[in-house]
Amino acid sequence: MSDSVVVNVKKKRIAELLANGKRTDGRGLTEYRQIQIESGVIERAEGSARVRLGQTEVIVGVKIGTGTPFADTPDTGVLTVNAELVPLASPTFEPGPPGEDAVELARVVDRGIRESKAIDLEKLCVEPGKLVFVVFLDLYVLNHDGNLIDASAIAALAALLNTKMFKYTVEDCQIVKKPGYIPLPIINYPIAVTFAKIGDKLILDSGLDEEKVMDARLTMTLDKDGNICAIQKGGGSGFFTRAEISEITKIAQEKTAELRKTVVKN
Repeated sequence: MSDSVVVNVKKKRIAELLANGKRTDGRGLTEYRQIQIESGVIERAEGSARVRLGQTEVIVGVKIGTGTPFADTPDTGVLTVNAELVPLASPTFEPGPPGEDAVELARVVDRGIRESKAIDLEKLCVEPGKLVFVVFLDLYVLNHDGNLIDASAIAALAALLNTKMFKYTVEDCQIVKKPGYIPLPIINYPIAVTFAKIGDKLILDSGLDEEKVMDARLTMTLDKDGNICAIQKGGGSGFFTRAEISEITKIAQEKTAELRKTVVKN
């Protein structure tokens, strides 16, 4: 049986269930799989977290370095986000330079953190125009069973909240370490929620089989006040109507508020 036939059979079965408000794993259409969050899982990182969303598993490590600020933001620290899709996580992941999926994943996570101003980057400036702290956030997908974006965004926020910086003073434009640590200045808590569209149905937190047959995907990242700070459309050539986007926005505001409590509490 060809791959296209298998996909069509799966899509028909999934569509039949969705028509009755059901999914293959028994969840409701706007129900997340079980979420597990562990913080401080990488000993040598300044901050880290592992997130399991159903069988999807992501780990994030944060390192703090120093560097030169960008010319257009001389008094602001730097954030850099990288994502790696570990080949063992899925038969479709291959070793080598980051592919389109890894680049998209890193960009969506980066945009949510940056546009929500989750990190007070101005507090990471040591000497304007000369020296700032650089936050390196590295994301690794350990197992892919659908909805990498939401799992990664949750793991990124949990890792940032777990991050500690060493205390320091500045002498002659040089950083001198002092005893003790301080938290990374986190002032907002962005949460991403991703919807898949299959036929005329919208589902939250799609599993891998659902992603294989979806017509389109829409991710919204909301800040702590419920404001949309990032949107990403992908997953196919399908589209979302205004009514569907309004529905997604309403559900996203409810779900991000719930998820945020879980992440911050952790």
